[in-house]
Amino acid sequence: MSRLFASVRARATLGATLVVAVALAAAGAAVLFSLYANLTNQAGADAERAAREVAAELSGGVPYQDLTLDDTDRPTQVLAEDGTLVVASEGLERISGTASDQVRPAPSGTPAPPPPGDDDDDEADDTAGDASGDDDGSGGVLGPGDIGDDAPLSNGSATIDGQEGDYRFAEVEVAVPGQGTYTVFAGAPLAAEQNAVDTALKVMLIGFPLLLGIVAGVTWLVTRRALRPVEGIRREMAEITASEDLTRRVPEPGTHDEIARLARTTNETLAALEASVERQRRFVADASHELRSPIASLRTQLEVGAAHPELLDVPGAVEDTVRLQHLAADLLLLARLDAGERPMDARVELAALAEEVAAGRDGVRVTAEGPVEVAGSRGQLERVLANLLDNARRHARSEVTVSVRQEGGRAVVEVADDGDGVPEADRERIFERFVRLDDARSRDDGGAGLGLAIARDVAVRHGGTLTVGTGPAGGALFALRLPLGGER
Repeated sequence: MSRLFASVRARATLGATLVVAVALAAAGAAVLFSLYANLTNQAGADAERAAREVAAELSGGVPYQDLTLDDTDRPTQVLAEDGTLVVASEGLERISGTASDQVRPAPSGTPAPPPPGDDDDDEADDTAGDASGDDDGSGGVLGPGDIGDDAPLSNGSATIDGQEGDYRFAEVEVAVPGQGTYTVFAGAPLAAEQNAVDTALKVMLIGFPLLLGIVAGVTWLVTRRALRPVEGIRREMAEITASEDLTRRVPEPGTHDEIARLARTTNETLAALEASVERQRRFVADASHELRSPIASLRTQLEVGAAHPELLDVPGAVEDTVRLQHLAADLLLLARLDAGERPMDARVELAALAEEVAAGRDGVRVTAEGPVEVAGSRGQLERVLANLLDNARRHARSEVTVSVRQEGGRAVVEVADDGDGVPEADRERIFERFVRLDDARSRDDGGAGLGLAIARDVAVRHGGTLTVGTGPAGGALFALRLPLGGER
């Protein structure tokens, strides 16, 4: 089960189903509540109408025995001011939810109101009504024959002719001429309302699970279709991992959604990884080739020296050893740069550093507009300047110039020579590792082809750039641009 819900497809289906379930439950509860409230209000209106019909008969002087109380669906009570039951509907056996649980009047009964039309009695009734001070529910007093405006509602139950049920009761007050104020309770059955709510609830209990099943099934199918390209990507990546063939690419869907962008990004990553691995392979092969020559030369000299000590070329052996040492140092620095080593944030003053690096090199002239400070590794920046000056000295006819200045919020160091310059087609290639434009040039004169590659990598790690163009004297012009101190 845990493995099942580890699937994105299963989690999406479960999540969608839960969201729909919560929405259906909330909507169902709201519908049931609204239905119950509307039907209950309707029952209350029916009960109030029945109570007012009886109250109207009482206010018109209809005797108790002639009141319309034979509706078996509407339990009715008429109570006197003291709460005594005056009359109740036929067949009423039990009642609750009204002001009295009596279902039969007292044996002595209550005298019926005198017939209307007796002026003396009417005047007495008017006096009695005024003295009683009964409220009509709107702040006034009920006069003879008046019916109260308010009709408070309550829920209760009743048993009529052996049939028990729940009812909505309405309470209406009426001033009976010559008799005082009476209260009429009439009920309307709630059975239809309860049946309607129960039916709606049963429909929901049956329909909601079916709807949730449909939602789950549709979500499962839709997510399977949507995630099918992801499975293709995963399968292809697994095969690439097993075969170690970085030339392969994952399939890209023809859509423009997130999965298509994922496939394109994955292929871009594979392409970058392939290029990185190929670069690493070339680097290892070129490094092995460059190391082989000085090692072979040094070994030859040592073997000759061992056999014929008088023929040992000590200066040549030392030169090969130094050359081997420089090459190893360059390879180590490149390895650190490839590993993502971040330069230190020390303050470096480029004008002073350029003067220091140029000291001891013939034909190098340094000009500076003033102190120019950057943040970074002094040792690495020194290596950049040394590599640029060494490269310029190898190609210059007579002079190398170094200028240091600030330009547009950046530090600029330019190294120019008066040599033949760099052809435009080769101005990016010279920054590749182990590249030497003059293949006929000896390694002793030209180095291993790592100086400019190291210089550009260090510049990039310091947030800067290193480019080459044409200098004022027609030779090469290398421009190093770095952020000023604290702006990297």
